[in-house]
Amino acid sequence: MDEERFNMDMRRFLKTFGVTAQREIERAVEAGLADGTLKGSEVLSVRAVLTVDGLLDQHVVNGEISLN
Repeated sequence: MDEERFNMDMRRFLKTFGVTAQREIERAVEAGLADGTLKGSEVLSVRAVLTVDGLLDQHVVNGEISLN
């Protein structure tokens, strides 16, 4: 296995995931604020699920994001 290549590809994937996930959360919050679904004082429960085909069925990370 090429450790350097593996680490570079993994970091690239995680960076892409992080950036796109943040963008999607921001869009969802903006939409929720605009349509009144959110008031702006909520604490959002969030969950990310990671799977690796053939290797990892499911790794779940739970957390909270406060809007206030």
